[in-house]
Amino acid sequence: METPNIATFDPKLSSSTKKFGCDNPICRSIHGTQSTCQDCKPGPDSNCTESCPGYSLEYGSGFTKGTLLSETLTFGDTTIPNLVVGCSDFSINIPAGIAGFGRDPPSLPSQLGLRKFSHCFLSRRFNDTTKSSPLVLYSGSDSDDKDEEIDGISYTPLLRNPNFSTFYYVELNNITVGGKDVEIPENYLLMRSDGNGGAIMDSGTAFTFLEKRIYEKVIGEIDNQVAHYRRVDDVEKSVKLCPCYEVPKEKAPFPKLGFNFKGGAKMDLPEVNTFWFIDNNDTRVACLAIVSGDGSGPISGGPSVILGNFQQQNFYVEYDLKNERLGFRQQDCN
Repeated sequence: METPNIATFDPKLSSSTKKFGCDNPICRSIHGTQSTCQDCKPGPDSNCTESCPGYSLEYGSGFTKGTLLSETLTFGDTTIPNLVVGCSDFSINIPAGIAGFGRDPPSLPSQLGLRKFSHCFLSRRFNDTTKSSPLVLYSGSDSDDKDEEIDGISYTPLLRNPNFSTFYYVELNNITVGGKDVEIPENYLLMRSDGNGGAIMDSGTAFTFLEKRIYEKVIGEIDNQVAHYRRVDDVEKSVKLCPCYEVPKEKAPFPKLGFNFKGGAKMDLPEVNTFWFIDNNDTRVACLAIVSGDGSGPISGGPSVILGNFQQQNFYVEYDLKNERLGFRQQDCN
């Protein structure tokens, strides 16, 4: 989202800014039981005058810290009072602003009571100029008899995970390379009883993440199907992506990577959503734009598959919160 003409926000100049007290449920939902409000005890007899402590968060390779506020925000012609926002006064490697779209109470969909939202990410490379595309928010009303559906969308149910309640989980049945099923044990893909494992759709993650045991199965099948291309180890070490292949400058065919979900929904990725292409003099290199962990020990905490935004380019993605389902279709988002 481009914000070229928005001035720096100073809460001292706003008549609608409010700080939260330590005993406010919003403060406790952010800081949990480890809140630094030592003199505040929950309950009807609480007489707390402390302000909610500041937050400090890591996001990807960035860091930000600031103060939690209640503020009135305007989106187009719509004005929303008492919206919970974070006002950061120090950030490293962080955009001018981040809108949270997870399932937790402070997120934008939760605060606005959205029934549905959707996005369509533009095609991008790493030397592109900044562009923006629409974000569609829909609240509707409970009296709606039925929701409008867009042609060509395939849906899969959204799942709940109490251990990681902010994520949008889906049931991933299998992964294909060039239409061939990758032989991945079922328990690698499913959400386990302890809440770990499973797959999520995440617009805030750049490259899709595969837990190492899944990742190795996928790249093994890709290697088998493109054995005629030479692996280039020096590029892999340089760009931190693997595998990388030397390919002709003209059209170089690659097998499609497919993600198949419960309910028959299938996301077949075009090669530009699967590989990052690097031109270098007379040669061209294609690197798989998917990452993994170090693989030490069993599956680490959290999801074992994270579908990132690079893979979601030129896909219309719809989060139907009312009907607890995720829909998508491939289209030109430009």
